[in-house]
Amino acid sequence: MELKKVIENRRSIRAFKKTNVSNEIIEDILNCGRLAPSAKNRQPWYFVIVKDEIKDKIADLMLNDTINNTKEERKKLKCPSSVTPTAKVIKEAPILVLIFRDKDDNWNIGDSLSIGACVENICLRATDLGLGSLWIRDIVYVADEVAKMLNHEDLDLNCAVSIGYPNQSPKARPRKELKDIIEWIS
Repeated sequence: MELKKVIENRRSIRAFKKTNVSNEIIEDILNCGRLAPSAKNRQPWYFVIVKDEIKDKIADLMLNDTINNTKEERKKLKCPSSVTPTAKVIKEAPILVLIFRDKDDNWNIGDSLSIGACVENICLRATDLGLGSLWIRDIVYVADEVAKMLNHEDLDLNCAVSIGYPNQSPKARPRKELKDIIEWIS
């Protein structure tokens, strides 16, 4: 598919078919993520691919964390109402890619921007291959628990991406007009 068309067709997918995705396809997608630009060429990403029971345990952590806290506690934690539906997406998708980074406060912004570029490559390659993806930020609410569960307490869990064959075809979400977000200065 032509790059511009892939960019135009990319959607956040929240419903997946039960169809398995091969390890080779996932490695192809992650290789495209690996090729993203990064601040000072740090390449801060470390991918952990989870499936089946472990993936569901992570989703359950999110659900339990949300359910066990009162509305006031969730507000204090700034835990949005999107956590529960996101956990359900994680359970439905066959693949969850967790993206970790080194613990280094000096590089929070640069590493997060770099991982954003990496995730965009992942999502675009998934679209190009006829797969769907969802960039997941809500994983941060259980990041420490997930890192501990997977014996990666030495790393920070930055975000995650669910990948699978889409079971929906959402319309494009509204975007700001280019003329409203661009300024030319000579």
